[in-house]
Amino acid sequence: MWRRLATPAGTLAAVVGAFAYVGAVDPNHPGHYPVCPLYRFTGLYCPGCGGLRSAHAFVHGDLVAALHDNAPAVAGYLLFAALWMVWAARAWRGRPAQLRLGSAQMWAVGALLLVFTVVRNLPFGAWLHP
Repeated sequence: MWRRLATPAGTLAAVVGAFAYVGAVDPNHPGHYPVCPLYRFTGLYCPGCGGLRSAHAFVHGDLVAALHDNAPAVAGYLLFAALWMVWAARAWRGRPAQLRLGSAQMWAVGALLLVFTVVRNLPFGAWLHP
């Protein structure tokens, strides 16, 4: 039974380690992390811009700042937590993990991220800047 939980546990350990590192090394201070190449060369924010700052704020319990820095990232953190719990429960019972997203779901996620990216780069979307 413990062998079935090895992969979900290893994945969780890696994610916790990454969040611990980002929580300890503040991305708000320059020099610790590379700058987004899209932002550096074009001045445009990609859908991931602010993700490290969002993770840092999330680790420190500042949900408002995390949502301000990158709201889709916070949704991703919560979605990962829910999916991980389902994965671990299925592994515990000896069932395979099943996550089947159809093309409609993938297109919907892509469209939402595209709209988020466009809006955050328009003048009226400045409140979405990290």
